[in-house]
Amino acid sequence: MIASEKTPAPTDSSASWRRDLVWLALMLAVWFGLFLGSRPLSNPDEGRYTEIPREMAAANDYVTPRLNGVKYFEKPPLLYWLTALTIEAAGVNEWTARAWVAVFAVIGALATYAAARSLFGRAAGWWAAIVLSTMLMYYALSRVAILDMPVSVMIATALFAFLGGIRAPAGAKRRWLFWAFYASMAFAVLSKGLIGFVLPCAVAFVWLLVFNQWKRLRPCHPFTGALVLLAIAAPWHILASRANHDFAQFYFVREHWERFTSTVHDRAAPWWYFAPVLIGGIFPWVFFMGQTLRETLRGGWRAIRNERADEWFLIVWAVVIFLFFSKSQSKLPPYILPVFPALAVLLGKWLADAWRAKMKPGLRAGLAACAIVAAILGLALLFAPVPARHLAVAESLAIPRIGFAVLFFVMAAVIGWSLLRAAPRRALVAMTAGFAIFLASSNHLGEALDTRSTKPLSLDLARRLAPGDAVYSVGEYFQDIAPYAAREISVVDYLGELEFGVNAEPEKTASRFIGKAEFDRRWAAGPRAYAIVQKRNAARYFAELPHTVLGETSRYLLLVNNP
Repeated sequence: MIASEKTPAPTDSSASWRRDLVWLALMLAVWFGLFLGSRPLSNPDEGRYTEIPREMAAANDYVTPRLNGVKYFEKPPLLYWLTALTIEAAGVNEWTARAWVAVFAVIGALATYAAARSLFGRAAGWWAAIVLSTMLMYYALSRVAILDMPVSVMIATALFAFLGGIRAPAGAKRRWLFWAFYASMAFAVLSKGLIGFVLPCAVAFVWLLVFNQWKRLRPCHPFTGALVLLAIAAPWHILASRANHDFAQFYFVREHWERFTSTVHDRAAPWWYFAPVLIGGIFPWVFFMGQTLRETLRGGWRAIRNERADEWFLIVWAVVIFLFFSKSQSKLPPYILPVFPALAVLLGKWLADAWRAKMKPGLRAGLAACAIVAAILGLALLFAPVPARHLAVAESLAIPRIGFAVLFFVMAAVIGWSLLRAAPRRALVAMTAGFAIFLASSNHLGEALDTRSTKPLSLDLARRLAPGDAVYSVGEYFQDIAPYAAREISVVDYLGELEFGVNAEPEKTASRFIGKAEFDRRWAAGPRAYAIVQKRNAARYFAELPHTVLGETSRYLLLVNNP
């Protein structure tokens, strides 16, 4: 690649690299670790992805994932394994459940820094890491114990390694970069399945084809690389298949092929679904995305193909993954996360150039747009009408709403004043700092905004439980009861995602997954039993059964049949 005249050649100072990586790692560890355990586990995802590793650690079975005691083959085990280690070391709590997701977020930002610095210089590396770490969706998903952050970071690491590998001359450095490409794909496969291999290969193939870069592929060490990939990814799949005859059909066919090609998971959405998700997800840096893309397109096809093919690898990366998930019949907002590191590198380059130029075309417009939106957000927080069903939550958050409104007004005012004083650098710092304060402060809103957690009732239940007591999740499987109560529970009138596991071992599960008639019989029989039920369903299940209310939240009741 030929660097633009405004972009300095990347520095190779090993001391500078080490110093930057150490400081950046420390800052990112604080940034992503701060307030990590400030809210309860969310239902259903965090309860699920905490309970599976808890059961792995308790049973010492790291081959067959189980959720509430039943086989659960929807996802591979990398995050389960890692979380089980923290649970064994420090018990079950919000921090141990989320720690590894935050670690992956740190790794992703460090990899983005390294790639941007290698391509565009040290300043671009720092800006790319800052941009990625403060993108709304990237930060939000660094706080949630789900699989999308690990797989996205491993896909990004693989693609950054591939880009570094084709840029390196033949020799040890190139070989290690390609081995990192294959190893990262393997860890991505162990994070969330075959997309960890399919997506990096698809991006690399499209880029090689469109930009005719095939000659640069040699050598790519395919044979030793394949051995690295298989040595990491294959053993668990083989062991799980040998231990469970029904694994391959469910995991490869239903969870991969049918998830992509059909609506079996009831997550269909329009083809344009990810466009607003992407725009909102990269906020506040979306205000500079148009300028960044316009600069990347400059010079026409000849310049792009010959001089900036490496830069366009990042565009191909974003487009291929965006189109892949847009075509899928199963869509959820976090699926688009692997696009963000590529956009962060492009934005980092543009912002580094803008910082040097002070008033680069587009910088003033982007900052002004940010100031206007910040002011609008402040007004909305103060004066927007609240639907009646959310009035209680709005009243409980009255002080934070005022605080955030003031923050947005101050941010808008400082940006506007700085632009009037021809100080765009100060405006850019104000924008970055203001949004960082907003993100960090938002951690404390989770408990009030998400009322699905059963934590208060489950912890109360755990204190009351005696050997032989029964615990029922009634009408639904509330996934966070089991990790907070540290035990498997019985489920009434619900199978959902547990249906496969329940049917796979009926001799082990029939007594814990029961219908209403059997539940009525057991509840009335007399041995002490506890139940958690949604308030809206309480009359349906307990109107004719003896019960005592032990506790309640805005959504749930904790009941006992024999206090």
